[in-house]
Amino acid sequence: MFIELLATIFAGVAAAGLLMIVNIALGRRLPRWLTPVAAGLGMIAATISNEYTWYDRTADALPEGMQIAVTIDEQSWIRPWTQIWPYTERFAAVDTGNARRNANQPGQTIADIYFFGRWAPVNKAPVLFDCTANRSALLIDGADFAEDGAVTDADWQPLPEDDPLLGIVCET
Repeated sequence: MFIELLATIFAGVAAAGLLMIVNIALGRRLPRWLTPVAAGLGMIAATISNEYTWYDRTADALPEGMQIAVTIDEQSWIRPWTQIWPYTERFAAVDTGNARRNANQPGQTIADIYFFGRWAPVNKAPVLFDCTANRSALLIDGADFAEDGAVTDADWQPLPEDDPLLGIVCET
């Protein structure tokens, strides 16, 4: 966040400096108030650019084995341009590389789901998926398969057959 703030400030300074160079080249014919306006527009452009490129930068930095399952786009009345072009503010990714299975429970997989947000810390949640019954259970306190393959105290929630998380976990 601090880096983006610095980038925004530098974009404003660069826009103002560019306008000052253009003004000198034109023989100082532009009004003086145009320089701070150019700085403000440069900062707004940098902020909008950071909002729209955050998802791509973050998704490209994910390690191998992470698959993005769900993206949530944002539209806001305080950012009128998002009504036309919404930007991705949050997404969820599945760590398929570290999914755990037990031979005694075919069709069940424990996978870590990571939740990413634009201005939020990354959250991780282990989830048990039952691919045969289309259901999932959030596992608290690092629960794992027992010796017999059972998972105790699982609070199962039904999932639709086309659930993206279920689809990714059950394909691997």
